[in-house]
Formats: sequence, C-alpha cells, structure tokens
Amino acid sequence: MGKTNKKPIIYIAVIAVFALCAYQTKTIIDKPNDPIYKNIDPTVSPGANFFLYANGTWLKQNPIPPAYSSWGIGNEVTEEIRDRLKKINEDALKANTPKGSGTQKIGDFYYTGLDSAGIEKAGISPLQQQLNLIDQAKDGQDIVNTAAILTTIGVRNILGMRVGQDDKNSSKMMVQLGQAGLGLPNRDYYFKTDARTTRIRNDYTDKYLPTLLTLSGWDGAKSATGAKSAYNIEKFLADSSRKLENLRDPYHNYNKMTVAVLNRLTPGINWPGLFKTLEFKAVDSVIVGQPEYYRAVNQGLKTFTVDDWKAYLRLKLLTSYAPYLNNALADESFRFSGKMLRGQKEQLPRWKRVLDTENGIMGELLGQLFVKEYFPEKAKIRYVAEVEAIRQAYREHIQKLDWMSPETKQKALVKLNAIHPKVGYPDQWKDFSALMISRDSYAGNVMQARHWLYMVNVNKLGKPVNHQEWNMTPQTYNANYSPSNNEITLPAAQLLIPGIKDDEVDDAMAYGYVAASVIGHEITHGFDDEGRQYDAKGNLKEWWTPQDSMQFTKRAQMLVDQFNGYVVLDSLHINGKATLGENIADLGGIVLGIDAFKKTKQYHEGKKINGFTPMQRFFLGYALSWLGHERDEVLANQILTDVHAPAFLRVNGPFTDVPEFYEAFNIKKGDKMWLDPDKRVRIW
Repeated sequence: MGKTNKKPIIYIAVIAVFALCAYQTKTIIDKPNDPIYKNIDPTVSPGANFFLYANGTWLKQNPIPPAYSSWGIGNEVTEEIRDRLKKINEDALKANTPKGSGTQKIGDFYYTGLDSAGIEKAGISPLQQQLNLIDQAKDGQDIVNTAAILTTIGVRNILGMRVGQDDKNSSKMMVQLGQAGLGLPNRDYYFKTDARTTRIRNDYTDKYLPTLLTLSGWDGAKSATGAKSAYNIEKFLADSSRKLENLRDPYHNYNKMTVAVLNRLTPGINWPGLFKTLEFKAVDSVIVGQPEYYRAVNQGLKTFTVDDWKAYLRLKLLTSYAPYLNNALADESFRFSGKMLRGQKEQLPRWKRVLDTENGIMGELLGQLFVKEYFPEKAKIRYVAEVEAIRQAYREHIQKLDWMSPETKQKALVKLNAIHPKVGYPDQWKDFSALMISRDSYAGNVMQARHWLYMVNVNKLGKPVNHQEWNMTPQTYNANYSPSNNEITLPAAQLLIPGIKDDEVDDAMAYGYVAASVIGHEITHGFDDEGRQYDAKGNLKEWWTPQDSMQFTKRAQMLVDQFNGYVVLDSLHINGKATLGENIADLGGIVLGIDAFKKTKQYHEGKKINGFTPMQRFFLGYALSWLGHERDEVLANQILTDVHAPAFLRVNGPFTDVPEFYEAFNIKKGDKMWLDPDKRVRIW
C-alpha cells in the first residue's frame, strides 16, 4: 500500500514498526510484504496483550468501514473474492448462453438484483400470493398449514424443520424438528433487562414491526395492534425455548419419536397432513430437538387468536423478504437488522448485497468458476499435507495422554484415522438443472431458489447419505467439522491470506494461520465436549469409559472457568459453557499445530524472518488468522447468541495455556498474559 501525507500518524506508526523491529533484531528486513511483520504494534508488549501486539498496527490503519459491523482479515478475503465474483457475474450478463445453463442463471439473477427500478415498481407484489394465503386462514390448522407453505420458500416461522442425519444412526436421513419462531436473535433478548437489550427490544416492538406492517398496506392502528400480537406470540415461544448453552447437549436435544407420538405431544396439529403440505413423501418417525417448544406451539394455537397468528405470519414473511423488495421495506429491514443489531452505519452497495444473496443460494455454480481461476492445485496439495501432519501430531498426543485409559485411546485413534478431509473445493458439484431463474423479478428469483434449496433438502429423506456433498462453497471464508459424517470441510477461501500468494507464505505462518487455526481446530471439534460423544462412524454413542469421561470433564471445566472470567463489554462476561466447544478446539488446534510445525525444515533450521524466530512466527501467524475488530453492538449480540468468543480472546485466551508461548516471547509472572502453571488447561 502507498503512503501519503494525508495520514501522517499512520505513516509514522509504520516507520516506527520497521525501525523498532530492525533495532531489536539487528537484522535487515528481507520480506517487506510479510503481513506478520507489517501488522506488529511495537507500542504494545506481547506479555500485556498479544492480540494487540500482533495486530495493532493493522487495527489502527483499518477502522471499520461505515457499511460493516466488523472488519478483519475475513473481510479482506471476502472483498477480494467479491471482486472476482463480480467479474464472473458481469461476464455472465454479457454472455449469450442457452436458457438453463449455469451462466444464464448467474447472469439473470444478477440482472434482476441490480434492476432497482423494476424492484421499486413491483413493490410488495412478489409476495401477494402468500399474503392472500395468510389472510384466508380461518382456524389454527389453517395457520399451521400456511406456516408449512411459507417454510417451503425459506420463511423462518414456528416450524423449525429440516432433513438431516440421525445422530444415533448416521447412515439414515430423518426429519428433524427444532425450536424456531423468534424474530429477535434468541430467547434471551425477550427477557434480559440491561439497557442495551431493552433498547433493542423496544425498537423491535414499537418501531420495526409496526413499520413493516404499515409498509405492507395496513393502517397505523391495525399495524400497532398486529405488531403487539406478533411480539406476544414470540415471547410466549421464547419462554419455552432452550438457552444457547443447553442447545449443545446432543443427548438432551435428541428425542426420536413416531408420528403417532408426535401427534400426542401436540394434539392440535395434524402432522400427517402437515408433512404432505411440506412436500415430504413419507414420514413415519421424527427427531424432535426440544419437545417443550412444540408443546408451546400447540398451546399457542389455542391461546392466541387467528388474527394474532395472521399478523405473526405476515411479519415472518415480510422480515424474510424485505431485503429483496422496494427501498422502503429494504431500508427498514437494514435500519433494524443492520444498524440497531449490528451497528452498521450504512448499507453495502447493491451489487455486493446481490452477490452475497446469490452466493448463499447458488454458491457452487459460482464456486466452479471461482476455483478454476483462483485456487491452484498446488495450494490444495499443500493443505492436504498439513491435514495429515496435524493428524499425525494428534495420534502422538493421544498416545501420550496420562489421563486416558488404553481402551478409550484405541477408540479415539480409530475415530481420528477415520476423519475425512474435504479441502479446497468439491470433487462432485451440485446439480442446478432443476433451478429456474429468469429476468422477471428479484424477489421471485430468491423465492424460486429458496424453494429449490428446500426441495434439495427434502429429497434427501429416504436416500443414502451423500458423503461427497459440501455444506459450504469454496469461496466461503469459514470451515467446519461434521460429527455425523466425522469429516472436516476446509473451503479454498479459508486458506487464503489477502495480499500474498500462497507460495510466498512460509511454513511457520501457514502452520499458525491454517494448520492450527483451521485444520487442528476443526479436527479437535471431533473430540470437544460435544463432538467426543460421536463415534468413528458419526453415531451418538457412549465409547468412553466413565472414568475417562470424568477426567475430560474435569479439564474442560477449567476452560469454562477461565473464559467465564473474561469481561468483554460493560458487565457482559463470556459464557464459558456455551463457548466451550470452540475454546477446546482453539486450544487443541494450537498445541497440535505446534507439534506438527516442529517437524518442518523451517523449524529445525531456526532462521529468523524479519527478526522473528520460526516459533514466534507460528504464534503471530495464528494471531493473523483472528485479525479484526467489531462494533460494540456486534460484541453484545455475539455474547448472547454465539458459541464463539470474540476474536481477541481466541488468541489471548488459549495462548496463556501453552508453554511454548511463554518461551517464545519471554512471558514473565506479573505480565497480563501470564497464567499460573496450575491454572493452565491441557486437554489434548
């Protein structure tokens, strides 16, 4: 990046970094494009706040843009990808391809999304058929049937339904019912009384909901009444919804029952008829995550009037499709969801919003073109090798554990060896031939695509599990572990470092940024407090000895206590129990990454790069993977709704448990990053 006189403070800070690092190490800077080196803040001691030490100069130079609620390395990767996807879409717009081709669908979807005049002219008309259906409801069964029809076009409502693997028989696909139905981020928003949550709740009930109803054609009085009715239903359902931490117990959230038993659980709902409306061919049994929630739905159909429910469903439809409708509705949706909940100051440009929507709906179509041009095969080979390096380090860790019995160790090794890695992009792409996209309507295209996605999921019922299918696109900056498939998915985008080619990334940085932060993290999810309860075949099954489970729980509780002690904002503490799985995975990824890295040529040679030893660069590479900052609104929302701790604590928290960190940066007792040895957590 060029330096100008318009930013003298930043210029001086960058010069200070170069000067201090050169002074400290008495070395010539041999890689000026090194992101690790450029981001260091020399005004912060690594023992005081390692996250700020590693990333502080970047944070000072990169304030959060107005249209964003947070800004970090993931955004930088995403922006690079957006520019590439924009070119793909613009080329598709110009292409003269036959109807039904992938290029036609990409181009036509993009065309309707950019057609602001057409969207404005259409107003709310793309939803008229569904609005009429809601208005025609006469009783509770009509309400439920209408909710089912809305479910088929992607509208979240009282029916939290999907087809997924049976946790206790991972080879079988089952209908799954989970709690749903709320408009605020989760149940706690309906009951917490702190000033921030109260302000959001008051805006939701007094401004956001009535404004949406008014914009849909209702008069002011009816809108106010309807908003109050809908909110009362949501609060009633929230009272029977489980808290975030309680949703992480797989046994407690597994309740398999026949349809006959489900009918007895909710006698006011005709489930066989409902499943037909939901387009299921045959359902004999279901898995209900939270039975108390569906009892509340059943009771709510009797407690609230049909008019109350009509207002509720109307709002669910409006909130789901407002971003794709005229400016008045889209702007109000952004005002609440973007500004109020996430602290954004302005909306993204329309082309970015359209691309994000398209990416969520037909991302693999774009992904095929993306990886062909932007993700070389040699990069995939590199990270497949890192997966195996981490796997080998994990084998050695398991074998050396002093708290686990030989019996459980053997089963853990079987599970570890069975983990299947998906790296970069799918070997088998989704078939989009049945998806119909035209140039008629943006909201109409979104509706068509949502229904297509819904049917893709519904049609899995009764069929073998497709282990080739990916649950995210190659251009997604994310990764995950699937307990039912015992597999990790590592999209190409997650392996990229912005501004630098992969072959310019040294192993120390790569092992911190990818092997520890991504690969080791995701593999460790197979052995966190939740994932460890699934066996090598992905079945929820007791395979630990009781004594080993007690030893694991004892160590895990230390990590719960450690994170419970972190205060993030005002009086908001981290929820150590809710974030436990991610915290175990972070710590596991780091210690595995260290041992895998210790086997590399770079580590053994011990040569410094830009003044940093290989092990220092490993830790700095890991910190680079969590580079970024968030608005207060996002932090507050994250603490209440997310199982992930804020990024800075995903660096500073686990590092305090790792002996090599203390050695690499000479952390001493009295430093803020110091944790007494008896309090340091070691699980894997």
